[in-house]
Amino acid sequence: MSGLLYYLVKIVVKTGLYGYHKKIVISGLENIPKDQPVMFLPNHQSALVDVLLIATDCNRKPYFLTRSDVFKGKFLKRVFSYFQMLPIYRMRDGRDTLSNNDAIFNSCADILSRGEALLLFPEANHSLGRKVRPLSKGFTRILIRTFERHPELDVLLLPVGFNYKHAARFPDEVAIHYGSPISAKSLYDPGNLNKTSHDIKMEVSERLKQLTVHIPNDDDYDKILDRLILEKADFLTPTKTNEKIQSYTDQELDLANDTETKKQQQSKFNLLFTVLNFPIVLIWRTWLKPKVPEDEFMGTFRFAFAILSYPIYMILLFALLSLSFSVYIAFIVLSLLTMVNVGLVKYDF
Repeated sequence: MSGLLYYLVKIVVKTGLYGYHKKIVISGLENIPKDQPVMFLPNHQSALVDVLLIATDCNRKPYFLTRSDVFKGKFLKRVFSYFQMLPIYRMRDGRDTLSNNDAIFNSCADILSRGEALLLFPEANHSLGRKVRPLSKGFTRILIRTFERHPELDVLLLPVGFNYKHAARFPDEVAIHYGSPISAKSLYDPGNLNKTSHDIKMEVSERLKQLTVHIPNDDDYDKILDRLILEKADFLTPTKTNEKIQSYTDQELDLANDTETKKQQQSKFNLLFTVLNFPIVLIWRTWLKPKVPEDEFMGTFRFAFAILSYPIYMILLFALLSLSFSVYIAFIVLSLLTMVNVGLVKYDF
């Protein structure tokens, strides 16, 4: 029964993700080891949505390292534990809590020793910026602890590149690229742990820069981004977009800076979608959206609200139409509404 519940939740979330996004492109699934210890190491752009996109399609059942401040109350702890989430403590949680990470690192080492999968974000924070940020040493400490406790083990590191078209908007498009696995043991030097940590971070960072759009120049970041938008670069194909970034000259960047980028015209999607789903849209825009702390959480809050509220909306609408007309009419109307909503999300009109 326990495994069945996990499977059902996974199906519901996966259906919701594919209904929420206009397009989800996944490549490199063949690179994921099926029966070896693996550590998924994605760049981090869209808070919980990043986690869900990997969890529902990676063909493994990974454990997740999650910020400790969400583990509040016995009920939430039980829920998070069921879904294989482990708390990780940061300086902002209080210096005295950092010692708790020692037990978590041991747990991660044991998880990997059993041939299971672990997912954590090596950047240790999230950002909508189109670049790979410096990696934290936290994941290398877990690897070192694993090799100390299980010297015979190797762990495959799997860099994962997230590429959103507009992560804070709806509907959005996303591409997830799974890179080739890296043998962590091949980079492990028990006599020089600082070098081990440095070499692993550099290798993973370089791989991530190939799997996601990476604008390396901080000084010209805004100019480069404006130029890409002006040329309607495809952010879902990082290889081509990164080649375009490398080819830009200062003159081209100045031209992009001087050219007024046209605001994207609002399609008929907004009006029609709002009319068809007015109660949900009204609650989102007036109540929940203003409470989103930052744009990196916008997709997470919007998706969570949609997957919880839309079934309620449909049930209430079905009941109202059944009482006012008939069950048959209610079924026809809701079927049409669902098809139109899907069409609005998936296609341009």
